[in-house]
Amino acid sequence: MTILKWAVIFFVVSIMAGILGFTGVSAASADVARVLFYIFAAILVVLLLLGITIFRA
Repeated sequence: MTILKWAVIFFVVSIMAGILGFTGVSAASADVARVLFYIFAAILVVLLLLGITIFRA
């Protein structure tokens, strides 16, 4: 859940920077948030697949 929390934090920073006109900071933090979210999604899918297949008792 820490990865998802950091993704949300960077997303909020991106929105605030965009509102204030800092487009470079906004784009950079949006990219970081996107990468962190994709990492979280990949880990989630792997753990779901493991839970369905291997750890089924």
